[in-house]
Amino acid sequence: MSTSPPDASGPGAPGERVAKVIARAGLCSRRDAERLIAAGRVAVNGRTLDSPAVTVRPGDRISVDGEALPAAAPTRLWRYHKPRGQVTTARDPQGRPTVFEALPAELPRVMPVGRLDINSEGLLLLTNDGALKRRLELPETGWVRRYRVRVHGTPNPEAVAALAQGLTVAGVAYGPIRAVVERRTGRNAWLSVALSEGRNREVRRVMEHLGLTVNRLIRVSYGPFQLGRLPPGGVAEVPRKILREQLGPAGTDSPAADSSDIDSPGRAARRPGGWAKARPRKNRPRNAKAKGRADRRRPS
Repeated sequence: MSTSPPDASGPGAPGERVAKVIARAGLCSRRDAERLIAAGRVAVNGRTLDSPAVTVRPGDRISVDGEALPAAAPTRLWRYHKPRGQVTTARDPQGRPTVFEALPAELPRVMPVGRLDINSEGLLLLTNDGALKRRLELPETGWVRRYRVRVHGTPNPEAVAALAQGLTVAGVAYGPIRAVVERRTGRNAWLSVALSEGRNREVRRVMEHLGLTVNRLIRVSYGPFQLGRLPPGGVAEVPRKILREQLGPAGTDSPAADSSDIDSPGRAARRPGGWAKARPRKNRPRNAKAKGRADRRRPS
């Protein structure tokens, strides 16, 4: 008979929902885990569940189809250079190519951090940790998303600069957007765009509001993580040392906002290391001769 463990859930019970724990172990998505539970294929402490509304605690034994649930894998993060023509979804009803079909077979089950539409390209972060995914997507993290945007039309410099004050388009309020016109090429222009919210199709809708049509959109960074020289279709794991520096030892510390150099995202994107921050220049002479000149200039 299907039942829920009497003391595994309820008000005040510590722990996590069982579907979330199954997803975190990398077995399947949270939604698929709920389907497994509904099909009677999940048990906790030997008792088959009939509802996903169950909280499990450390020490509880979870099994799927009679097999013990594997331990949760360490949190990992990858950079992926998404080409145009791929949708950021696991399954597409229209049969279009998906990001996940193009990923290397050796990657574990991963989730995208944010999305890029089918016609957008550039940096897409992937993680095996649903909690990390949700945290990095929250506007409260303050992480800046940077884009290079090619538009058809002639940008009005005053209108572009005014985006920094935020605006409302078709009843949707958008936060401050820092945009700079880089150069013009014939009937097109390239802009650098930086924003923190990352709403659905935000850049395209805002540019349309300015009378401009986006014909190419490339995300070059997401917070401290850079596209760098990663080729289209390329995947590179973020080293754990970098992950700890940015997210804390357990990946649970709140990341700091990346607001430096917001008006010139191109410089960060051109750094070959991808995520390494530029070292501050030290005001010191290069050699002994220069040091002597500096000493002579120094007031006594």
